[in-house]
Amino acid sequence: MVPPNNLTRFLTPHIAEASAVFPVVLVTGARQVGKTTLLRAAAEAGRRYVTLDDPLVLRLAREDPALFIQSHPAPVLIDEIQYAPQLLPLIKIAVDSAHTPGAYWLTGSQPFHLMQGVAESLAGRVAVLPLLALSRREALGLPPAGPFVPTAETLRIYAATGLRNDLEGLYQQIWRGSYPALATQPAMNKDLFYASYLQTYLQRDVRDLARVGDESAFVRFLRAAAARTAQLLNIADLARDTDIAPNTAKHWLSILEASGIVYLLQPWHTNLTKRLVKTPKLYLLDTGLCSYLTQWSSPQTLQAGALSGPIFETWVITEILKSHAHAGRHTPFHYYRDKDQREIDLLIEQNGHLHPVECKMSATPGADALKGMQALAHTGAPVGEGAVVCMVPEPLALAARPGIAAVPAWVL
Repeated sequence: MVPPNNLTRFLTPHIAEASAVFPVVLVTGARQVGKTTLLRAAAEAGRRYVTLDDPLVLRLAREDPALFIQSHPAPVLIDEIQYAPQLLPLIKIAVDSAHTPGAYWLTGSQPFHLMQGVAESLAGRVAVLPLLALSRREALGLPPAGPFVPTAETLRIYAATGLRNDLEGLYQQIWRGSYPALATQPAMNKDLFYASYLQTYLQRDVRDLARVGDESAFVRFLRAAAARTAQLLNIADLARDTDIAPNTAKHWLSILEASGIVYLLQPWHTNLTKRLVKTPKLYLLDTGLCSYLTQWSSPQTLQAGALSGPIFETWVITEILKSHAHAGRHTPFHYYRDKDQREIDLLIEQNGHLHPVECKMSATPGADALKGMQALAHTGAPVGEGAVVCMVPEPLALAARPGIAAVPAWVL
């Protein structure tokens, strides 16, 4: 199926909802995920647009923010607000004076500097909406199916509106990635795109805002992180392989996390259960960038290689994350792992219940996929319906564990 040229982003109606209530709407996310395109498409007639990527505009915003606000009155969309955080107190004064919903729409690619200013200046006045790269459904022009939770009703909706895909087609999508420029332009060279993306990220986000002096060491660190996708985070191991200090590794990891390159999935635990692992798991948020950094030259080599299982898990986890984030939901996500190595890849917390999700690159998931779920049931936690996302052709109930379904990856 050829991707549509005009993609519908599932976050669009939630921008309108937030703008009707809050005076400021901030869309955050990594570079090239489509923040500006999304907001410009959603903007009503009469909303001005100004980008701080323009050096002359940026100079005015930094040197005379009051004049900038006067020169660009609301309603206005200000792109890349993190370059001029001194505008935030002026925006606060403006919205407190006018009390107009949706007066300022903002985008930001580097919330590790931006969010402190937002918290201090715009608390209670801003709706923060994270945008990730395209979900599979968005890229293929499929209808939204809501936040993914493995309940019978949700799985029915997902299966009814999904598009079937085989293992080869799935790994083609995983290998290429989900940035809009690649999804809408099948002829674009993937390696050229990611090489340019990485250079832009280093020059504009990392060097300018995070004060990283040794770019080559940072790239080695990024490659080492990509090679560990879907693994427990080990800062000491990352630092040793990159030949940097552990404190530097922690700082650089915080940059990758806050700028939307990596995601740290926190463990689920209770004070009553001391046998649980309490280290986060590391995921690259784009599988195409991950495969580029780890130098897999084709979907076939990726599928057959050592990263095959971890990158499948990464893709499933990020698709589920997108389904919630792009529905405007801030859903608690965790994973489960105990000292006996029993693990559940994802726990989705909803309505007081934990919904377990396992990821298996197999068409015949065995009993090992259910070990973690059985262990979770013994903790006393309220456990809801669950799923094993795998390569079965059709959804089916697993007789060995009531309430757990085998779900084909193509439904996502």
